[in-house]
Amino acid sequence: MKNKVAISSVNMEERANLGIKAGDTVRVWIKIEEKGKTRLQAFEGLVLARKHGNEAGGTFTVRKVSSGVGVEKIFPLYSPSIDKIEIVKRAKVRRAKLYFIRHKVAREVKRLLRRTTMMNVATKGSAELEEERKKAEAEEAARLAEEEKLAAEKKANEEVVEEKAEETQEAESTDESSSEEAVTEEAETTENAEGKEEDKEAEEVKEEDTSEEAKEEVEEEK
Repeated sequence: MKNKVAISSVNMEERANLGIKAGDTVRVWIKIEEKGKTRLQAFEGLVLARKHGNEAGGTFTVRKVSSGVGVEKIFPLYSPSIDKIEIVKRAKVRRAKLYFIRHKVAREVKRLLRRTTMMNVATKGSAELEEERKKAEAEEAARLAEEEKLAAEKKANEEVVEEKAEETQEAESTDESSSEEAVTEEAETTENAEGKEEDKEAEEVKEEDTSEEAKEEVEEEK
């Protein structure tokens, strides 16, 4: 019998029988130690190459695209840090090494970017909403202040117009009273003048009568 030398703590025969090859989509569960605890993290992607077959130093390269960025990892087939390996999909390919995928993806990304338009559309955050609210309140306060100012100016203008109207009315009433007084004085003056003329005429008539009586007396004496 052949002696088998164990070079890893994992089941080497099981992993060798998986038959991982280029074109397979695999999910590799990796053991990660953090703060004394071990957790599992999955790395799923396309197998680009398989090297050294099922030998002790056998490796396989897995590529995945994360957030638009290509990430490649080379895993030792018998690494104890790998908990398990799952073959998700298997595709028929004509090459043993699929490194051309890198350039193909880059070309597709460039082609996609040529059809891409930069956008500046986003939702508003709490700070922006608060700033808009404060701005709206300030504008509303300014508008109210402007309305109050206009109302005060309008009221002042109305008061000035009312005062001018009152002054005009008082001036008109004063003019009317003055004209009435002038008319009354003129009438009184006219009446006085007429009275004086009448008195003068009466005196003249009286003098004429007196002169006639004197003449008659003189004639009688003669």
